Amino acid sequence: MKKLIFLSVFCFSITLSYAQEAQKAIFYEVSFANAAHHEAEIMMTIPSAPSGPFNVRMSRSSAGRYATHEFGKNIYNVTATTVDGTPIALKQLEGDVFQVPENHPATVRISYTLFANWTDGTYASIDESHAHLNMPAAFMWVVGKEQEARPVKFAFNDLDKYGWKVATQLKHEGANVYSAPNLQYMMDSPTELSNFKESSWNVVNTDGKTEKINLTVHSDDAQPVIDNFGKMVQKMVLEEKAVFGELPAYDFGEYTFLDDVYPTVAGDGMEHRNSTCIVQPIDKVEGNEVRLLSTFAHEYFHSWNVKRIRPKSLEPFNFEHANMSSELWFAEGFTQYYGELLLERSGFHTVDDYTRTIGGLVNSVLNTPAAAKYPPTQMSRYAVFADAGVSIDPNNDNNVFTSYYFYGGATALALDLILRSDFHLTLDDYMRTVWLDRGKVMKPYTVPDLQADLAKVTNNPKFAADFFNHCIYGVDKSNYETLLAKAGLLLRKAAPGKAWAGSLTGAGRRGRSGQARTSGSEGIPILTSTVIGTPVYKAGLDAGDVILKVDGKEVKEEKEVDDIVAAKNIGDKIVVSYKNRTGNHEATVTLEENPYLEVVTFEKAGKELTQNQKDFRSKWLSSKVQ
Repeated sequence: MKKLIFLSVFCFSITLSYAQEAQKAIFYEVSFANAAHHEAEIMMTIPSAPSGPFNVRMSRSSAGRYATHEFGKNIYNVTATTVDGTPIALKQLEGDVFQVPENHPATVRISYTLFANWTDGTYASIDESHAHLNMPAAFMWVVGKEQEARPVKFAFNDLDKYGWKVATQLKHEGANVYSAPNLQYMMDSPTELSNFKESSWNVVNTDGKTEKINLTVHSDDAQPVIDNFGKMVQKMVLEEKAVFGELPAYDFGEYTFLDDVYPTVAGDGMEHRNSTCIVQPIDKVEGNEVRLLSTFAHEYFHSWNVKRIRPKSLEPFNFEHANMSSELWFAEGFTQYYGELLLERSGFHTVDDYTRTIGGLVNSVLNTPAAAKYPPTQMSRYAVFADAGVSIDPNNDNNVFTSYYFYGGATALALDLILRSDFHLTLDDYMRTVWLDRGKVMKPYTVPDLQADLAKVTNNPKFAADFFNHCIYGVDKSNYETLLAKAGLLLRKAAPGKAWAGSLTGAGRRGRSGQARTSGSEGIPILTSTVIGTPVYKAGLDAGDVILKVDGKEVKEEKEVDDIVAAKNIGDKIVVSYKNRTGNHEATVTLEENPYLEVVTFEKAGKELTQNQKDFRSKWLSSKVQ
């Protein structure tokens, strides 16, 4: 009898605890009466509201993005009321910050309209086909550490009206209600409401527990197409599992791919703790499966590297401003390396496909001005400006920035080949060490921690210190030609003996905002900084100049310039006639040999491959799935 009484009291205490948590939870009700015009109506109920005046706000940054984003511009009609609808005066402190006054009731409701019409991994999009919700872009929140620790619940209305289902890493509480344990988890949980198609499978993890993987795709494809694509994704998942020796233990036992495929969406991929949001501006999955897999492979690798192997600089993530990190060369760059490598190991790319990827990585560090001057750590910190930031004015990125994706990817390539040739180890061994020491136990790391783990796995602190001092904190580059030759891969000039002037348009005819600019009635306007060291840069040509003639011929398109240069020899001089705001001018461009490199197999280059090279390449590029 005493045991029964104790059990009853115990059960009552649990029920009371759950009830108290439910009362404490901040509750969002989301409705879509005006979805045709890209609007949602959102009501946020705040029980046990903070005493005294308190602030609610929209975010200015988003998990997985490192620059600032002005999400507050897309909410309006912001009001505050009591539970019975009595208005409460709100004071707008900043464009995205509102203050609830001191004398407010215990429960406060904040209502607003959200406009959302940009489908990618950062923003939100609403129409009658779906509601694509990136949480920082959609939901206001209560400021304060105590408030950020509160559980959160959502009710998504109008699902039946539009024939929508819910795909998310949020916990399903039943019916149309979903929950998150706190603000950080909520903000990391993109949610897709649509009539998506789904393919799911189970993976038995190394610990014997089952993890469910869900592929949800909002596209015009038939279900058999998605099922077939799911089999391809499953193969990739197992290859990534083999790198670390296990899957992460996903919260609630599930991981979900949220894929949106349609010609008018913006291409993107964004990692989250138990899901990823992938957006592709193409007609259908069918016929594009391998192309899609590149983003899938990268983003899924993040479920280890960055979401659990977590830079200390990003923990906790701050949603009020840009989040700067010196570790993105590892978090994003090593992930970039593995994403493409694992597609080759999975059999979706050939060795020749992969050599083109390697060539791009090597050029990013050997043939960009920024990589010659700035280390990977500094390029990582530049992400606060480069990672889809909101500025629209021109910059000098062509000369001062090398993407930490490719810089880090090239660094990972070099380290992998060094470990294989000098230590009889692999980068997989290093990644497993970092996983066990940092990621699996959720111990955020610093750059010195990564150096310590390299010293541990190689049992050679001097090598680790030298590598980090020269290649991570410094700008020294590895001998890629020698390293690649060990695998029977040849690094060589891509266009030997061919004349080259450099590009007149840098990264292409696009401004910082991404909007294409027209050429005007004559000539070729130079829209971005010319690249340091190129012949056109040495001749003094730069953004703001309009090229009128090259070698005496009128030109309208850059291809015409390329054709003129192609007919010349290295060392030839061509006269460029141009104008700018100071008048008409001429510049003399001395042509040089194109410095850009390519990687090909020894076989393709007509060179004999030794057995050691065959074995090295096979161990590097072959599947690790047993």
